[in-house]
Amino acid sequence: MGDDAVVIGVGNSDRGDDGVGAEALGRLEGRVPPGVRLVRLSGADPAEVMEAWAGAARAIVVDAMVSGAPPGTVRRFDAAGAPLPAEVQLVSTHALGAGAAIEMARVLGRLPDALAVYGVEGDVFAVGAGLSEAVAAGAAEAAARIADELAAP
Repeated sequence: MGDDAVVIGVGNSDRGDDGVGAEALGRLEGRVPPGVRLVRLSGADPAEVMEAWAGAARAIVVDAMVSGAPPGTVRRFDAAGAPLPAEVQLVSTHALGAGAAIEMARVLGRLPDALAVYGVEGDVFAVGAGLSEAVAAGAAEAAARIADELAAP
């Protein structure tokens, strides 16, 4: 039997706000119910993303996004039911992004039954930059919302 759920934080902590996924995961440690795995991926290689959620009844992906919203804005998408909106781009500072990985999994029939994506609007993605203050606050908000979602019956 697989895990109940997995939370996947995607991003590169050495590229400023791209590290929001790892930051959110750090804030979730010790706050998730039994049966929930926390997985950090520095990139969004489709095979790694699909392997991370393999066997889980539901998956939650946290990543930086660029949509034109103010930095730190948190949006939740039901990615199992429909593709991400065209105006929302999940950020990847190299290779494919998590959005491309999700759509590839959709085509291959390898999406989990339930898949939520929490995007946190980023601003600075420069090498060596730290997480911006607004995005750190967004990571805290995303982590709180994910913890609530996982605790709900």
